[in-house]
Amino acid sequence: MTFSETFLRAFFLSQVTVEAAVKKYGSFQALNQVSLDIPSGAFFTLLGPSGCGKTTLLRALAGFHDIDSGDLKIDRASIRQLSPHQRNIGMVFQDYAVFPHLNVEDNVGFGLKRLKLPDKEFQQRMLDILQVVQLDSLRKRMPHELSGGQQQRVGLARSLIMSPRVILMDEPLSNLDAQLREELRSEIRRIQKRLGITTIYVTHDQEEALAISDLICVLNEGQVQQTGSPIEMYQNPTNFFVASFVGGNNFIEVDKLNQNYSGQNPPEIFQNTRAAGWLASIRPEQIQLDPTQLSENDLLLDVELDEVNFLGREYHLSVNVSDDFLLKIIIPAGEQSTPLQTKQKHRISFDWRAIKFFDPDAEGRRMLVD
Repeated sequence: MTFSETFLRAFFLSQVTVEAAVKKYGSFQALNQVSLDIPSGAFFTLLGPSGCGKTTLLRALAGFHDIDSGDLKIDRASIRQLSPHQRNIGMVFQDYAVFPHLNVEDNVGFGLKRLKLPDKEFQQRMLDILQVVQLDSLRKRMPHELSGGQQQRVGLARSLIMSPRVILMDEPLSNLDAQLREELRSEIRRIQKRLGITTIYVTHDQEEALAISDLICVLNEGQVQQTGSPIEMYQNPTNFFVASFVGGNNFIEVDKLNQNYSGQNPPEIFQNTRAAGWLASIRPEQIQLDPTQLSENDLLLDVELDEVNFLGREYHLSVNVSDDFLLKIIIPAGEQSTPLQTKQKHRISFDWRAIKFFDPDAEGRRMLVD
């Protein structure tokens, strides 16, 4: 697949900066001193639960509403005083936002027509963008003849054809079924890499964010909790909220873990009174069921199977350690030679060095231990 050099050169590599952004709606603080540096050409995801401020920030960048204080910049120049069309920012919405009375080609070219380009340039840009989103064979189709994924590609193409400096995407896959959502997120990432356009993507789906992003910013209650690469966010969460929101996790009271484990070389922190109220976290996939080999750093617990869910490639298990002490485990299905059933007795193990500690009395901050 080839594209015209003129088309590819039309895309900017723009840096986006948010400086101490504040936005209130009455007594509700949607954004609270939010600061971000988004590198040019990055796929940057705003991740968080409903009401955390991610869509508020996206709409402020688009110019749909202003912030109360702080600044919004593209390439170090403030855009707060610019109207939406002056910002040259593309927007892809959750609900497709295609015109039902226009075919694919006319939907995609709707905004471009106001530029009054020479016909040859208009047609070349149209051909290029339809090839990018793989809709060139469907250019005469009406929206009702398209799948949800194809309609969302129309919305993406309509934004990209204007050669925006930045593209904003507000949960564009949330209306699609699971399989189509996975296919289209890969397609969006492919297009973004091909064009190199700075992309700010909003989602509440942590798996989606991990799969598609260069950088992730986790927001909660209008505040930035942590920003980093997907691997950093998953492996080194800075607080309890990030650890609980990004990926599955087990949180165990250190006192309760102390009462139930056995092991050759337990961590000294378990004996430290200052850790008594902390929470220890361990990822479900870091726990072994009926281990055949143990290291000196492994902790052992006797458990009873409480719940067994077979998901094809893996088992998702819930095990009961003691009263009110349940752990989630994920194991590959291929490693299990005997059927798993509830009430079975097993042993589990995990390396205590994989544990992350969080202090609820210090706003859930992660506590570093030797």
